[in-house]
Amino acid sequence: MHCAVDIDSSTLNNDHASMDSGLDRARDRGEVVELYAHHPGATVNVADIEYVLAGARDRGLDFVTYDQFADPDQTPRAALALSFDDTTIAAWHDQLPLFATYGARITFFVSRYQYIAADEKALLHDIAAAGHDVEAHTVNHLRAPDYVEANGMQAYLDDEVDPSIQLLDQDGYHVTAFAYPFGSRTDETDHAILGRVQTLRSVVFTWPEVSSPCPL
Repeated sequence: MHCAVDIDSSTLNNDHASMDSGLDRARDRGEVVELYAHHPGATVNVADIEYVLAGARDRGLDFVTYDQFADPDQTPRAALALSFDDTTIAAWHDQLPLFATYGARITFFVSRYQYIAADEKALLHDIAAAGHDVEAHTVNHLRAPDYVEANGMQAYLDDEVDPSIQLLDQDGYHVTAFAYPFGSRTDETDHAILGRVQTLRSVVFTWPEVSSPCPL
């Protein structure tokens, strides 16, 4: 189970000083700092994405993707794991020159894959061909605990988890990681999904009045 922090512009208590603190901690402790966002130019300022990428480069952090967490040959090291969620593939594709400028490798957790148009699927293949990682994020972007409570665990696996992995696999992506929509999870869902993938990603909220779904 991995825990990422949101850098979208609407996120409270996660300004540049907070980003710097996380990057500094990764450098000083030899850890991986995990950050995520959604739609470049809409939910997150492109300038903030570049700020994080430049900060990682200037601190000597590597850029790692979620498929690397499942690779036993990877050496633990100070790094940034930056990911983007959902379906804004054209906006992600627009940032490929920025990612290349910093030598950054990014993970893209894709939801609703069956609804994505062919031209955007082609853009996603371009993203993967540029060295980035494409991983699963469910079929319909629903909260796992709510779905399980209403329909049962097997229905959640059959309806939301397995198809999201299989559709990507069928299009040539080797899926090793799964990100929960809204980070919403339970120990029960973790145990059910692990084995299908090697890595799960939830989130840590920066709102003090809201409990984070990720175990700490």
